[in-house]
Amino acid sequence: MAEQLYPGLYRIHIPLPESPLKYLNSYVIKGGDRNLVIDTGLNRDVCKRAMLEGLDEIGIAIDSIDLFITHLHADHFGLVPALAGENTRIYFNRPDSELIENWQGFEPMIAYGGQSGFPEQELRNALNQHPGFKYGTGWMPFMNLIEDGQQLTVGDYAFTCIQTPGHTKGHTCLYEPDKKIFIAGDHVLYNITPNIQCWSDTDDPLGDYLASLDKVRDLEVSCALPGHRHLFERFAQRIDELKAHHGRRLEEVVEILEKAGPQNAFEVASQMTWDLTAKSWADFPVAQKWFATGEAISHLRYLEIQKRIRRAQQKPVILYEPA
Repeated sequence: MAEQLYPGLYRIHIPLPESPLKYLNSYVIKGGDRNLVIDTGLNRDVCKRAMLEGLDEIGIAIDSIDLFITHLHADHFGLVPALAGENTRIYFNRPDSELIENWQGFEPMIAYGGQSGFPEQELRNALNQHPGFKYGTGWMPFMNLIEDGQQLTVGDYAFTCIQTPGHTKGHTCLYEPDKKIFIAGDHVLYNITPNIQCWSDTDDPLGDYLASLDKVRDLEVSCALPGHRHLFERFAQRIDELKAHHGRRLEEVVEILEKAGPQNAFEVASQMTWDLTAKSWADFPVAQKWFATGEAISHLRYLEIQKRIRRAQQKPVILYEPA
């Protein structure tokens, strides 16, 4: 079902079966000969059907669309091959494109997960059920790579592309300064916190994410259009809430290390506070343990870079302790 939000700008709910996110907000902008679809859904028949029915309601032919993808995750990117035709322009960011081009499978993540204390077979089970594995794209279409600050005009809308790394390396939002509309992807969500994971010793995704929140905080935004759940108006306030959330998370991690002594990331994650109905860490679905451990690593990496914690052991498992 398509919903008109502004003149010439629509939202289509793309269902995400078996996901707590429930659906993706795909935004469609009418532009005359060429129309723009922002984010697509998973590579699943149910997603494609919802997209085609929504476009038909709006009166847009499939061969008249171009695609803007905020980031590489399968619930945003996966349906691209099923929608793209010979004349489709696909706008995508360079850092995420390079990750796809250099993709080596899940083995590096599994190896780092083992260093972080995650039991290997449990992690393999989680990744085998991951939607990126089950419902992603099997090929790499030609991309029109966009840069931070690049302008993109569609119909009556003139967007500025704003790169906001954190959720992914190249996550990119769209901002319409005249209409004060911010298409947020998964950078700023209303009543859930974007998942910030880390699975390497070379990245600092939480540091990137906090900097990206600061980068957009003072923009004049009358309405934010996120990739999931509800549209919202209190943009700067929501960013402050997200920053405060991660501030509390960081203090919680330090407290865990102070009380429990040297811990690996899997152990730290098991003691953090999570908004799930499971009674204990043992009852967590393995996919949620994967998300939680990736989040724990991102907070540990940030604290390590800030020199608030240090490594008590490097091999065979990385252990952290207060600095």
